[in-house]
Amino acid sequence: MTANATGLDRSSWLSRLCEHLPQPSTHRSGQRRHNLATATLPSPRLEHWRFTDLASLRHLDLAALHQRTSLSGLPGAGPGALRLSLDAAGGWVDGKGRPVAWPAGLEPMAAAEIEAALGRAAERCAQHQRDARRLGQELNDISAGPVLGLKVRGAGLPALELVLQPAAAHAWLAPRVLLQLEANSRLELLWSLRCNSTAVLLPTLEAELGEGASLHEALLAQGHGTASLFATSAILQGRHSDYRRTGVVWGWGLSREEPRVVQVQGAAGTSLRGLAVARDDSLLDTHSLVRFEGPDGRLDQCHQALADNAGRSVFNGSVQVPRPAQGTDAAQLSRNLLLSDHARIDTKPELEIVADDVKCTHGATISRLRDDELFYLQSRGISRHQAARLLQRGFFDAVVRQLPAVAAPWSPLQALLGASEVRP
Repeated sequence: MTANATGLDRSSWLSRLCEHLPQPSTHRSGQRRHNLATATLPSPRLEHWRFTDLASLRHLDLAALHQRTSLSGLPGAGPGALRLSLDAAGGWVDGKGRPVAWPAGLEPMAAAEIEAALGRAAERCAQHQRDARRLGQELNDISAGPVLGLKVRGAGLPALELVLQPAAAHAWLAPRVLLQLEANSRLELLWSLRCNSTAVLLPTLEAELGEGASLHEALLAQGHGTASLFATSAILQGRHSDYRRTGVVWGWGLSREEPRVVQVQGAAGTSLRGLAVARDDSLLDTHSLVRFEGPDGRLDQCHQALADNAGRSVFNGSVQVPRPAQGTDAAQLSRNLLLSDHARIDTKPELEIVADDVKCTHGATISRLRDDELFYLQSRGISRHQAARLLQRGFFDAVVRQLPAVAAPWSPLQALLGASEVRP
């Protein structure tokens, strides 16, 4: 028996899920569903799931799953952005519900091309963490999609915004995006997620960056206390390419972000920025992997978390520097604010360094709002409550300002500060 005190039966949940999901559209997904139906959910006995309680999944009524979305109450799209959403049939449409008119430089992949590329980046990244269950990837694999495959050519393209907002409780939304960026191409991609009821969202990106290509992926995800988010990115970087990811997550009962990056020849740049705001009893988890397979690669990673009330933040950052990756310059930092005696923060760097001519640093801090900073602001006539708000605003803004301009209509900083009462 693997049911825990919360009533989630790890031994049967995946089997019951497979009974209720729509049939997948590809043989690959069908085979993976058959295999997963006999598996169990990850348990805390697995190292990569030691701090991640999946109890939030118990809120989902598997017999009532649907894929309906809504555009109600959304802000307008940013200037120059191409906003897409899911229609009633589970396909991508433009912001007015019409078929997408793709601009020059964004070419949809043919079905055969999608089938050939599907899973390639994910499996390449997975080779380097064989002992880690990638539940978000597994759940997306067995779902019906949709899959959006794009070839990206050139620079000056409109930012691509993908909006996911469930229309009602018990939604199961599992889109996957495949991107193939040709040499020297540029693209910004924003996942805009808003969830106001019980649901599971599984946004998944696989991207291959050609030489000199640049991709900025951003995730802006506002959740609900009975909703779960599993966000997965699998990125293969060519030489002199640049991949940036900025994630801002709050409000979910459970969130698990898994960005995984392989610099396949080195000499590329990777920047990872994350902000997790865990209030009430949220559990917000980030497990990242960056692997350098050639010389002169760069990594700049900073993950920030705030935990209040009974919230919990988990961060595990794996950086792999094998012998061929001489000249690597990698920096990883975990910055955390703990605002309640009932909250918890777990942070763990994992640096595997074999190459000897490298510059690799890591650090982690867990602190509270400093009394001297609060006192200084109060001495300027600011109330303690407003002083605490200002300090938290500065903490959030360090990541929020890294979001692409297309995120501005969502007013993310104001949304974060207004999510709950700000306490000193």
